[in-house]
Amino acid sequence: MAYIILNKNNFFNNLDIIANRTKSVDKVALVLKDNAYGHGLLEISSMAKEYGIKKAVVRTSKEARSIEAFFDYILVLADIPTLSSDKIRYTINDLRSIDKFPKGTKVELKVDSGMHRNGITISEMKDAFLKIKEAGLVLEAVFTHHRSADELTSEWFWQRENFKTAKERSKVLASEFGFGELRFHSCNSAALFRESNFDEDMARVGIAAYGCMDLPQALATEDLKPVLSLYATKNSSRVLNTYQRVGYGGDGEILEDCIVSNYNFGYGDGFLRVCATNGYETPHGIKLIGRISMDNSTFTSDKDELLIFDDATTVSKYAKTISYEVLTSLKSEISREIR
Repeated sequence: MAYIILNKNNFFNNLDIIANRTKSVDKVALVLKDNAYGHGLLEISSMAKEYGIKKAVVRTSKEARSIEAFFDYILVLADIPTLSSDKIRYTINDLRSIDKFPKGTKVELKVDSGMHRNGITISEMKDAFLKIKEAGLVLEAVFTHHRSADELTSEWFWQRENFKTAKERSKVLASEFGFGELRFHSCNSAALFRESNFDEDMARVGIAAYGCMDLPQALATEDLKPVLSLYATKNSSRVLNTYQRVGYGGDGEILEDCIVSNYNFGYGDGFLRVCATNGYETPHGIKLIGRISMDNSTFTSDKDELLIFDDATTVSKYAKTISYEVLTSLKSEISREIR
């Protein structure tokens, strides 16, 4: 099977840059959902703990439970708890979900500041605070999510203004309903790099930590470095002559006599098939020939091991998608090694 190498130096480089922007490593909440964006939940958690990251963000209770030993604070974005936990906080995404949370659960209220996906509206905030109080939940924070921080539009600015309104209203409501001082957070990776003077309680940072944030040139960031490299090992080799064809449908036409080899990484492992359609080449300029199969792919190479990619942002351009999809498509069964 293919294997993944995680570059600790690159990861720590990225965390240095992020912590400099948040002004404190304690304000960095590392987003680890979906197997740490394909990097490996436990592998990234162990490196984050070594660096000094104390906060994490995940999607499910299962993810949170598996990393409790690594962090002091964990925020679950999209799950309902069955038990309360001292370390784990749960997101309220909808007014109707509040009575489903066990009494005593630590919760954070998500406000829809303009993305119109999850979260209550600003007009629903008083009802939310009342329901949270009646349910006996422990409200600790109010937060939102930006929909266009990675684009050169005005949307980031008006969402930020909407959240300022939500924050002011939250402070009044917290006093009215007897909650303690609340925390506030809104920045994802792109939003953090647009802020000139970050002043919230934490930033939820995902793709920037993994070094694959793709922003318009006008929003170019510091020297973030990709953490993940993917290698495949050779299954077989053969000499093919001009005009012979490779793989399903014979799509891969050989234009001159050459050696081709089959490597053990295919769409079943997360290699998006559209890469073949768009003429994929490895970082060393080795060409993919023919269609990507379920378990293997053919390249014009005789190497025993082949670097398939070391930057998901580059792969995403061949796949006509985003680095997030490239990374999270990588199956958890692929071995991951920290170096």
